Amino acid sequence: MNRLGAGAVLALGALLLVAPTAQGRLALGMRASGAIYGSRVAAPSQQAASLSGAQTLALGGYHTCALMEAGEILCWGYNIHGQLGDGETISDRARPGRVVQLRDVRAAASGWFHTCAITQTGGVQCWGNNLDGQLGNGGRISSNAPVAVLGLDGGVRALAAGAYHTCALMEDGAIKCWGANSSGQLGNATTDSSDRPVEVSQLRQPAQAITSGELHTCAVVQGGEVWCWGSNDAGQLGSDGEESLTPVKVVGLSGAARAISAGARHTCALLDRGAVQCWGNNANGQLGNGETESSSRPVTVQGLSNARAIAAGGYHTCALTANNDVRCWGANNLGQIGDRTTDDRTVPVVVQDVSNARAIGAGLYHTCAVAQRGEIRCWGLNDTGQLGNGEAAKALDPVNVSGLTSAARALAAGSEHTCALAADGGMRCWGANLFGQLGDGSQQNRATPVAVSGLSGRARAIVAGDNHTCALMEGGDVLCWGQNQSGQLGNNSTDSARTPERVLNLSRDVQSLAAGGQHTCALTAAGGVLCWGSNRYGQLGDGTTTDRLVPSSVPGLTGSVRAVAAGASHTCALVTNGVRCWGSNIFAQLGNGHTDGFSPTPVDVIGLGADVQALSAGDGYTCALLRGGSLRCWGLNEFGQLGDGTLLMRLAPVQVRRLSGSAQAVSASGARHACAVVSGGVACWGSNNEGQLGVRRVAQSSTPVLIAGLSNVQSVAVGQYHTCALTRTGGVQCWGLNGSGQVGNGAPGYRAQPVSVIR
Repeated sequence: MNRLGAGAVLALGALLLVAPTAQGRLALGMRASGAIYGSRVAAPSQQAASLSGAQTLALGGYHTCALMEAGEILCWGYNIHGQLGDGETISDRARPGRVVQLRDVRAAASGWFHTCAITQTGGVQCWGNNLDGQLGNGGRISSNAPVAVLGLDGGVRALAAGAYHTCALMEDGAIKCWGANSSGQLGNATTDSSDRPVEVSQLRQPAQAITSGELHTCAVVQGGEVWCWGSNDAGQLGSDGEESLTPVKVVGLSGAARAISAGARHTCALLDRGAVQCWGNNANGQLGNGETESSSRPVTVQGLSNARAIAAGGYHTCALTANNDVRCWGANNLGQIGDRTTDDRTVPVVVQDVSNARAIGAGLYHTCAVAQRGEIRCWGLNDTGQLGNGEAAKALDPVNVSGLTSAARALAAGSEHTCALAADGGMRCWGANLFGQLGDGSQQNRATPVAVSGLSGRARAIVAGDNHTCALMEGGDVLCWGQNQSGQLGNNSTDSARTPERVLNLSRDVQSLAAGGQHTCALTAAGGVLCWGSNRYGQLGDGTTTDRLVPSSVPGLTGSVRAVAAGASHTCALVTNGVRCWGSNIFAQLGNGHTDGFSPTPVDVIGLGADVQALSAGDGYTCALLRGGSLRCWGLNEFGQLGDGTLLMRLAPVQVRRLSGSAQAVSASGARHACAVVSGGVACWGSNNEGQLGVRRVAQSSTPVLIAGLSNVQSVAVGQYHTCALTRTGGVQCWGLNGSGQVGNGAPGYRAQPVSVIR
């Protein structure tokens, strides 16, 4: 039997063979029931940290969506119709990305190639395939961003999405459906498709739950009866006869139903006592009764008496038990059962490596579960990235969905992008990506974190310039990516790179890195400094103003340097008895008492001795953290970025006020502001034109202001007009300018107060 009918599409390498279906549409992305021969997703060389914070799942044909604790939706997988809702592309995504324009979502449902969500106000928004009107917005044009369903701006309490249709359960128990209707799946006594909601007719009791299969729909009504409508070619309506254009009662249930789930051509009900009964197509054992004969009457799933949730996939079914394990049965040719085999199962088997599950979801050929702490694990078909682990191979047992882990251990902020180093040595970046500075192989801005591709091993440190990023690897290599017009990637070229490339002519004894606007520097174990990239103002410190495409040594510093900081066009080194700086000095950022243009070799900063513990350099200014927790800054001060209570340029270091010797870390790498970690919180000063100080009440401040709601912070990273903080538990919060997604919360618009980066 051809389970997909006349519209089957085979993925043969890069070739899609498309055939019109009986309903006249193109079934793009549909697969035959046999082997998958090709993939649209390239597998990266590393696995990112697992996603966490999920509440519920919505699995489509070849894509997956998760409703997060913050009320946002992340989606990944197949995206040819825009069903991932990122508002930018129709490119497949092998890792989660945020659906744009949606916050405070209450529930979600995915059809084969579209997705819908209930908003906090009870309205419905949908995105993806709309060839049959399944988005409900009165048109037939697909959308890669959410659109409002007409007439449903409130009062919706549940959703169900079929292959090409959608249904909403209203607060009063009525059901409204829209989209394809060739088999009567809309339940309004016609076979006319509708691009806006129509009410299901002849439903005799108020509905309490709904589900949609490929071409049919079912509801649990008051009292626990189940009524179904639409196609009945395999008995999926639970009654004899042909398709039904209005609801018919399922005959033979052995108890009251409290939940229901429909697969492609079968339906299952969870009964009050924890048993599960199924009916319809059973060619692969998806009814779970130990047989493969289809049934139009409910049959009891064997060995399952304590189920508390069910999910029917295309040709398989899964249950979440009272013991919090997951059991699946039915088709398993692509590993969708999760028992490490590809053998169909006619009775439930325990899914391997999933314990303490709290929610489950099933797609056509893949399955996912939410674990106790909100992590997501998926298994089965993965040719379009629907498992979300960044790879393209099917998985016969569960794999972790990738995301920004809560265990980040370092941050770096560029001009309009941010990167985090995870505890496992992986890296994820977000924000502006015009030059490839996110390292994911694209030039698309990302409003949520994406994994850096092609890292050869574990990273131990990260830095970010204006539009480039560099990582120090555990093996000693330095890798850089992004903008390279001045040679700041150090690979002996001026071509930008979308993925990491190795810096040439560096020994493997590099201890730390510093990235300026368009230059980069490395500190070696021997205490020497090498720099490369832009040298217009002598910021490479080699005595010239010639750009360097590979590292060049800074003379006179060998053996004495403890730390390096790079600003927009100057560089500073912490040496044994103070600080030395070089490069541009038009704003007195070298701290030597002059504003004499520039210096291509190091000069001493006035008034700083051996008490300096750390340095940070910005666009025309520099700050030093002293032993005892006080801060000294010098240079440009037109917005109060020196923190001394004035707007006066300072030719030598002055003390930052109001910190009372309690600073633990400093970041002054922005354009107009600086921040410090103070007693586990964060205080910032300077310009606040984009909310980068993390407070709403001031346009700028020439002294530090404490940001409310932040605690247990271990480090802070300042970008051009945004700021991020890393907590000691690995959490990341950001605020400020967000035009390119650099705050990482997936939502447009600046943030004047800290928000959590989407994981």
